[in-house]
Amino acid sequence: MQAMILAAGFGTRLLPFTKLRPKPLFPLLNEPLLLLVIKRLQRSGFDHIIVNCHHLKEQIVTALDGIDGVVIQEEDVILGTGGGLRKALAAMRDEPLLVTNADIYHSVNYLELDQFHQQAESIVTMAMHDYPRFNSVLVKDGVVTGFGAENGPDVMAFTGLHVVEPQILADIPEGKESCIIERYRQLLASGKTIRAKDVSGCSWTDMGTVTDYLALHGALLQGEIPLWEEFGKQPEHSCLCKQKSDKHQLHDWVCVGEDVILPETVSLERSVVWDGAQLENGRHYSDVLLA
Repeated sequence: MQAMILAAGFGTRLLPFTKLRPKPLFPLLNEPLLLLVIKRLQRSGFDHIIVNCHHLKEQIVTALDGIDGVVIQEEDVILGTGGGLRKALAAMRDEPLLVTNADIYHSVNYLELDQFHQQAESIVTMAMHDYPRFNSVLVKDGVVTGFGAENGPDVMAFTGLHVVEPQILADIPEGKESCIIERYRQLLASGKTIRAKDVSGCSWTDMGTVTDYLALHGALLQGEIPLWEEFGKQPEHSCLCKQKSDKHQLHDWVCVGEDVILPETVSLERSVVWDGAQLENGRHYSDVLLA
């Protein structure tokens, strides 16, 4: 089975932190999200994985070096979701392609989504859920009927997970930036059917802003959402910090990089500290990402 991870974006809502590293390499519980996604796909049986990259692409190339079954697609200009998929067409097998964004954390079963697509004999299957913050896709009786809608009884949110038949990508202009949703609009206009799989019962988090990123850590450390097997064992407590001592004041939940040296009288709560960050002695940090 094959998959593609879209990892080329700028992550502008996460500035200034995306000046330091691309969003797909932001760590979750001190593990780069992109590497966790690849491991999860491989565990589900996907042995051919394409990853595109543009912003700070050299970091992604280095992080993925030597991983079996991974094909890296470097993009000199930003191509968007449509253009990136079109460029990857030559590297795809003649079989359904599962596509996922590199900045979401979820409990959707990749294999079940792929099997649903094949059983429905669809050209495109989109994983949808009811998520009012992002609801904008019209869905009726398991079929996508339109995009850009207001909230309503038949409006759902696109999870960023979809399965496509590679041939539908051939009509996307090569070398130009485009959004895959524009191609899907064309398919609907020509009378083609796009299936929708309702995954509303699954957990899903968009890691799009610092607030989202911090909230995801809190939910993982406090056991509010499922922890991927790829993390290994469940953290023993809500403060993930190897340097913790009686002198440190760690409250609620905290995630500290393994190479961070904490000053003796630092106070932290609901915060994430990346490797390399320098904290001030005697200072209290709350609800922040420190890099």
